[in-house]
Amino acid sequence: MTDRLPPIPLEQLNAAQQAVAQAVIDGPRGALYGPFVPLIRSPELMSAAQQMGEYLRYRSAIGTRLSELAILVTARQWDQQVEWAIHAPIAMEEGISPAMVEAIAAGRRPAAMTHGEALVHDFCVELQRNKRVSDATYNAALALFGEHGVVDLMGLNGYYTFLAMLMNAAQTPAPPSSAAPLP
Repeated sequence: MTDRLPPIPLEQLNAAQQAVAQAVIDGPRGALYGPFVPLIRSPELMSAAQQMGEYLRYRSAIGTRLSELAILVTARQWDQQVEWAIHAPIAMEEGISPAMVEAIAAGRRPAAMTHGEALVHDFCVELQRNKRVSDATYNAALALFGEHGVVDLMGLNGYYTFLAMLMNAAQTPAPPSSAAPLP
């Protein structure tokens, strides 16, 4: 597979691209990688996307550990190797068990999950597969996370689906990772 939108050397970026690239480099990500490589071609879109992603990844109302779980489920649903390579190790650092990561990679519902993990997993799978969430799952998530948390959970699914679509179409290669690639 050929990378359709490969990295552009920083010195070849125009002023708008340089500004948005620097914002990503100066932020919590610290570097221009993954989805930001193809996104740099659209600086305004990249700026909006990186701001949303920074909120969802680092400050969502459901917390970092459960956000990382939602990211993994979304990456699995879209067969997105870049997001998997980046986020599987982070999810485990945040407390998602290796067995849970392995089950998600294999497309199975993990056997052992906390109540919150099960709600996030099931909510994401329903939303991704069925394009909607059942009343039972929605109401359980609402009871645990409140409206703010449920909206952030929907936002995580939408944002990481956007990135998956972008990188799958651009054929962005996965970076080296301690995580095994998705089967």
